[in-house]
Amino acid sequence: MQNNRKFTKAGTDIEETKRKNAESGLSYNEVKALLAQTGGHGTAKYSDTDPNEIKRQIQQDLSE
Repeated sequence: MQNNRKFTKAGTDIEETKRKNAESGLSYNEVKALLAQTGGHGTAKYSDTDPNEIKRQIQQDLSE
């Protein structure tokens, strides 16, 4: 039986890693594409950014 498995120099099984990544959910680029399609609407619940604080900071920077 021939073993065709490929490993990185650190010993990571490349095909196993690819398989696990495919099962893990959206990739970084898939998330970016999804946000671009939706315009980011409905994502506020995932952010801990205070929009009013950002607006205050922008106004302060503009007045300096």
